[in-house]
Amino acid sequence: MALMWQGYKLLAAPGGKYWRGTAEVKVGSERAPGMLCQNFGLCKIAMPISADDRSMPPLTEIIGTLFEPPRRGGDEILLTILTRASLFTLQEAVVGFLLGGMLGFILGVVFAHSSLLERGLLPYVVASQTVPLLAIAPMVVIWLGGNWFSVAIIAAYLTFFPVTINTLRGLLSPQPTAVELMRSYAATPWQVLWKLRVPAALPYIFTALKVSATASVVGAIIGELPSGIADGLGRAILNFNQYYATGPEKLWASILIASLAGMAFFFVIIILEKVFIHHRPAEI
Repeated sequence: MALMWQGYKLLAAPGGKYWRGTAEVKVGSERAPGMLCQNFGLCKIAMPISADDRSMPPLTEIIGTLFEPPRRGGDEILLTILTRASLFTLQEAVVGFLLGGMLGFILGVVFAHSSLLERGLLPYVVASQTVPLLAIAPMVVIWLGGNWFSVAIIAAYLTFFPVTINTLRGLLSPQPTAVELMRSYAATPWQVLWKLRVPAALPYIFTALKVSATASVVGAIIGELPSGIADGLGRAILNFNQYYATGPEKLWASILIASLAGMAFFFVIIILEKVFIHHRPAEI
């Protein structure tokens, strides 16, 4: 990420314009291949996003501002404030992740055992994901109130869909011969589910959970905006956005911490995946 950031700043012309005395190279231009770094001179590319220090502060400034108070005379450094906010947001995200994960698993099991319900309800599950989250979040806050639980429900909304689809796919993945073998031993549908289908579905489920882990953090941050919760990352990002003109590095620092929170949750799921499916056979 750091290399991409600095590489963009190195290649992009400030303000999206060309630098004088350099080769004029424009992304998508027909002249670009022939003009690229003509005579091995320094060239800058006109990018869609400006690379000046206000739009993209240097990484050293972003990291440095984490160890300074966000306001003059403040007692706490920005890193402490954002860490506390990220822990609060992660709590909401984890609750939403668990609620959405359980709902997605239940729906996947129901659809796997009833093709009628799958054909009747799955299109509505898919359609639910076409509604913008920014339109749903205020309604959830109005219905449930501006509290952490409403934020968790918003996070669950982003979580349940990938779990539903992957659980359904995983439960239907065992070979028909394996299912028939279980039935020949008089196994009940419940035993077939937990001893055959669920173990076969674990890789699919954990793939969905890794996607849902980061999505739940995004949902929690977005849900904090209409709920008015002042303790999470959503409010911190909104506050620093208001002072972007004078302190853009504070906003980027809060975005960096939010990204690290999502990555931390993602790696927790990876660890759980290795624990639960480490000794699983390659095919069932």
